[in-house]
This record gives sequence, C-alpha cells and structure tokens, in this order.
Amino acid sequence: MSTTTPNWIAEITMEELEANPHPFYARLRAEAPLAYVPALDCYVASTKEMCRRIANADDGDFEGVITPAGRRTFGEPAVLDANGEQHDQLRAMVDPGLQPSEVDRYVDDLARPIARRYVEQFENDGRADLVAQYCEPVSVRSLGDLMGLQSVSSDKLREWFRKLNVSFTNAGVDESGHFSNPEGFVPGDEAKTEIREVLDPLLDKWTVEPDDSALSHWLHDGMPEGQVRDRETIYPNVFVFLLGAMQEPGHAMASTIAGLLTRPDQLERVIDDPSLIRRAITEAVRWTSPIWSATARRSTKDMTLDGVDLPAGSVVMMSYGSANHDENDYDDPSRYDLDRTPVPNLAFGAGKHACAGTYFATEVVRIGLEELFEAIPNLNREADHETDYWGWGFRSPVELRTTWEV
Repeated sequence: MSTTTPNWIAEITMEELEANPHPFYARLRAEAPLAYVPALDCYVASTKEMCRRIANADDGDFEGVITPAGRRTFGEPAVLDANGEQHDQLRAMVDPGLQPSEVDRYVDDLARPIARRYVEQFENDGRADLVAQYCEPVSVRSLGDLMGLQSVSSDKLREWFRKLNVSFTNAGVDESGHFSNPEGFVPGDEAKTEIREVLDPLLDKWTVEPDDSALSHWLHDGMPEGQVRDRETIYPNVFVFLLGAMQEPGHAMASTIAGLLTRPDQLERVIDDPSLIRRAITEAVRWTSPIWSATARRSTKDMTLDGVDLPAGSVVMMSYGSANHDENDYDDPSRYDLDRTPVPNLAFGAGKHACAGTYFATEVVRIGLEELFEAIPNLNREADHETDYWGWGFRSPVELRTTWEV
C-alpha cells in the first residue's frame, strides 16, 4: 500500500462502494481526481475531464484493459480487454448488427411485442415491482432474442447476468494484491458453465445452418469461405454481452422511471408527450449510470498526470458514474431534472472502447417506456417505499415498487 495514500482513501471498502459510492467519489472529484485506491488495487479517474482525457487518448499513452476481476470473469480475448488489430477484429464481429441503421431495421419488431407481453401480465394488478416484472425482463428478452437465445427463459438470462455481475465486481484485494474473496467468483463460474452447455449445441447448429441471429453472424461474418470463428474467441465476448449488454437497457429503463417518479410533474409531461422520452433517458443515464465504474485503461509508459505519477502498466478505472455527477458540468447533479441544459455525458463511455450497443440499448428503453406509459399513464411510487440502489461497477434501483389506479 502506498504510504502517500490519504487515510480517507486507504480506508474505503468495497461494501461502502457497492452501497453508495457517491460521497466517496464526490470527495475524489474535489481533492484527488486521479488517485490510487487500495481496495481496488488501481487508480481511479473520477472527474469528467480526467475520464475524457484518458479515454480519448490517441497518442498511445493508454490502452483498453479490464480489471483482474473482469479478466477472471470473462477470460480472453474479450473486446473490453483488447487493443490494436485484435480490438478492431472483435469490434468488426460485434458492431455490424448494432449500427443505428441496422438497429432501426429490426428493433421495433423485436422489442415492442416483448414489452407489450410483459406489461399485459401486470397492468390490471394495480401494483408491480417494475425492475423484476418489467425492466429487466424486457431488457434480457430483447437482447436474448437478438442473440438467438429464444430457448433460454428470461429468468435464466437474469440469473446469468446477476451471477456474472457478482464475479465481475468481486474486485477487492488484500495487502498482497490477491483477491480478498476468491469465493466471489463461484457464481460467475457456475453461470459460464451453464452458458456453454446451452450455447454449444446452438453454435453447432449455426455452424451448418446460419440464420439472422447475432451469434450466427459472429460465427460466420468476415470469415473465409467454409470457416467459422473459433469458439474460444466467441465465448469471452458472449460473457461480456450477457453481463453488460443484458443489464444496461433494463437498468437504464428502471433509472428513468425512478428519476421521473422523483419529479411527478415531469413524469406527467413525458407521459403526455412521448417525444420527451429520449430526453428523459439521457438524463436518467447521467443521473444513475448503468455502467457506473466498470471499464478501465492501462498506461503504456511512465507518465505524470496532474502531479500523479503513473508507472507503466498502471490500471486506471474510469468512473463514468462519478464523471456524470461532476459539479463543473452539472448543477445539483444528484437531482433528476428533465429540463437540465443538455450536456454530453459519459454513460456509455468514450474513445475506442465506448459501448458498442449504445443505440440499441437506448431504443429498447424508449420502446419499453412507450409501452409502459401508454398502458399505465397514472403511475406512482408505492407509498412508504424508498427506492434503494446498489452497485459500484453496475448501478441501478434494486426494486421499483409502483402503484396505479385500475
């Protein structure tokens, strides 16, 4: 442990970060925008300026990397951990089906029937936990069907991303740099075993009978005639998608609803004018970024940034959730405000490793909210029930208990 690390940084725990990272990161932004955090065994960039500076570096000073816990969870080669030609090849595998023009071709036919089906299951009940009953199921079903996993239940998809999340965020280390909770990787390992058991037969089928599913395209696109992509290249990126891409739309949807419920007048405006939904989503992912602090960069040489010495090979965690609360860019950042002056946020990252599914995720959220607000225009937060949030790597409402007149 660095002897120069202030006590207030050295004493922070993973449990505190998971419960509520905001107070700690607010102090980091004010006092140490780039700082070594022993609990994470890496440096943390907490302001928007510092995150952008590192994420957008195009001079070879930084490269994409995931934390040791992330690498332990996904394996290699994962797109988040690749650079140069390897990164270009992996993005060429996953990007084509996520381009806006391609998403526009299929997303309404994909997501709208799913959203309608789920909202019909509870719209006459007068109450629901929208995280468990709507936001997450719509999210995982939309991506699952896009990938070709129609045979996997929504509950199983949710179970997989929760188990992978436990593993990915098991980042705590002891003073010797070893994982402080090795058992924290067991849920992720269980999920990966199940995923392979389910996907192997599907990949066998798509090898000889290609279809329009994303995973079939991953196998075949860009490969020489008669060849398919190696599965050990595909699986780490399947795990990336089943974690990040599975949760991102659902948790962005939940945070949009939660934010609007704090401002009933703004919720009423959005319900009356669905054209405001995209703006509501943009503010929500700034207010509670689904991928709060889950991507990183590694320095390629010794350098000094704003007086902080970064030896070559230093890992810097990009805390985009913190950057999106940067007081230099946002007045009263902890407040959800549909009327906030639009300022670009970092909810989906920046630079070459920015999220490939930004447009797809936003469109799934838009469609989900359109269907929900049309079916239930008188939504309210359940009386006496506070909305709790959890997560440091990925963050969202734990539950969203709502009521309405039937």
